[in-house]
Amino acid sequence: MAKVIGAIVVDTERCKGCEVCVASCPMQVIELSKEVNGKGYHFAYMAQPDACIGCANCAIVCPDGVITVYKVNKRA
Repeated sequence: MAKVIGAIVVDTERCKGCEVCVASCPMQVIELSKEVNGKGYHFAYMAQPDACIGCANCAIVCPDGVITVYKVNKRA
């Protein structure tokens, strides 16, 4: 059976750190960075990359559309 492995890419310069994606992630993969972007916002990033299932909840709820989700089927 194939296991779905996900990954997200956040456009860190456009992210305003609203934390909507953090709350929507069922696997608690996303956190806000301690660093700030060019606008002074703490941006979202994958804190637990191995736990991502590629559900795309984060991208769906992102008000600025700065998250891209990738999924790969990996054979067990």
